[in-house]
Amino acid sequence: MRPLLRLRPYLLRYKKTLLWGLATVVGSNLFTVVQPLILGYAVDELKLGIQTHVYVASDILRMAGLIVLFSLCAGILTFLTRQTIIVVSRLIEFDLRNDLLAHLQKLSYSFFQNTPTGDLMAHATNDIGAVRNVLGPGIMYPSDTLLTFTMVLTMMLVKDWSLTLFALIPLPFVSYAVYYLGKIIHAKFNERQEQFSRLTTRAQENLSGIRVVKSYVREKFEIDRFHEMSWDYLKKNLVLAKVQSIMWPLMFVLVGLSMVIAVYVGGLQVIAGTLSIGTLTAFISYLIMLIWPMIAFGWVVNLLQQGAASMARLTAILDRKPEIEDTPMTDNSIRTIDGRIEFEDVTFTHKEGLAPTLKHISLTVEQGMTLAVIGYTGSGKSTLVNLIPRLYDISSGRLMIDGRDIRSVPLEVLRSNIGYVPQETFLFSDTIAENIRYGSQHASSERVEEAALISQISKDAAEFPKQFETMIGERGITLSGGQKQRTSIARALTREPKILILDDALSAVDTYTEAEILKRLREFMRGRTCIIISHRISTVKDADLIIVMDNGRIVERGTHDELVEMKGIYADLNEKQLLEEELEAM
Repeated sequence: MRPLLRLRPYLLRYKKTLLWGLATVVGSNLFTVVQPLILGYAVDELKLGIQTHVYVASDILRMAGLIVLFSLCAGILTFLTRQTIIVVSRLIEFDLRNDLLAHLQKLSYSFFQNTPTGDLMAHATNDIGAVRNVLGPGIMYPSDTLLTFTMVLTMMLVKDWSLTLFALIPLPFVSYAVYYLGKIIHAKFNERQEQFSRLTTRAQENLSGIRVVKSYVREKFEIDRFHEMSWDYLKKNLVLAKVQSIMWPLMFVLVGLSMVIAVYVGGLQVIAGTLSIGTLTAFISYLIMLIWPMIAFGWVVNLLQQGAASMARLTAILDRKPEIEDTPMTDNSIRTIDGRIEFEDVTFTHKEGLAPTLKHISLTVEQGMTLAVIGYTGSGKSTLVNLIPRLYDISSGRLMIDGRDIRSVPLEVLRSNIGYVPQETFLFSDTIAENIRYGSQHASSERVEEAALISQISKDAAEFPKQFETMIGERGITLSGGQKQRTSIARALTREPKILILDDALSAVDTYTEAEILKRLREFMRGRTCIIISHRISTVKDADLIIVMDNGRIVERGTHDELVEMKGIYADLNEKQLLEEELEAM
């Protein structure tokens, strides 16, 4: 139950409303507990009237009226209880979900590389829902149950302490059953939630990759695999349901046993004349009132076990500290950057990597320079540029921005001055205009159109039904690969970055359109730093400096002409691509 202590700050946020809710619980129980007393007096009055043949109808009616009035008051207060405690649980659910997403946004890029999206979706839905049950019913029913149990037990002891002790003989068995079954429920609920995460991940991957599934005719394979995982989830649900189903009947049996004992022992006392029938009636009414607390106790323990298991899963994420964040050396007076980048003997190794991905990189990119990075697949090109917006932090050496250690620049300032177009373009299920404007919240329509013109997506948008207001579907599914890349480039340009990084962002664009984009980019990026990664020589040949990477090292550097003369990797790539162009022309 320790994970549930993490909810204390949320509860304190709404403590006034919760206190009002608890006050209504007390009031509701007071009005409820008095009713059996009145019923007992009414039964005794009725018996006396039958024996003496003297009926006082007004007294009976008055007592019946009081029972109705007290029931009405108890009902109103119960309604108010739900309007306070249950509403607070919904508000805390809202806060918790927002806090979870806010925390996820702060976590490092590597976290998302190693955590399935479906797993995170399960946390944001099922787990938070289970925690909400602890905060709603998990607060309302225990407080109601505890008060009812305390008040009823007190009234029963006052009425007849010996009969009460007899009636409570099954109680220790109830406590043991709840404790034992609660431990099993906790373990089984954890297993079910983990399977739900796997199932959600599979469904998310299946739907996101629907084009691949259909292209390879793997529909049946995916259906069978999902069926198998879904069947495992069903089996785990059934196991949990079996354990839960034992608890409720067990509560009924044990409470029923209390009822049998009370009727038998109390009946003997009535026959012996030591107990009035009205008192026995009130006693049995109180015992009936204990049925719900007993059952609710088992149900609440069930909820608490599930909530604790879910909160433990959420806590594992909420307690995870971002690997990359502002540090004590961060200078918060820095408001912008100019764009000069220096790598000084930089080495980088992935957290779980055995060998360094980048080795002893030394490189200076002056402000306003266009740097091109080329090399074979897996040579470390993307990793190199990922260090600049601090998607990763270097393992050793120094990375400088404008002559300052990159960690001294506030993370928000650094990233807000960088326009980054990654290899895998991602577009949101929104209009083209909003996807472009995503790069800068306050971008005007003119800036959006200017960025679209530079990236050459404006021509395509003009042919769409609603032009820039055309919805492009999930992940931009209605656009071609080249259109997605050009939209992503426009998005990066709207923020007018001091550093622009294009990570193979023109690979799906034809050579003519690529030339047009690069021509416009040169004008736009005047005075700004631009880094272009590409496999095409035509993309990089006009750069101020070209570096060739191989196995995590810079093995060649220079201009296009200088690298061709070196007769190395760059010259080899250039020769092969020229040959390919000749073959295509033929």
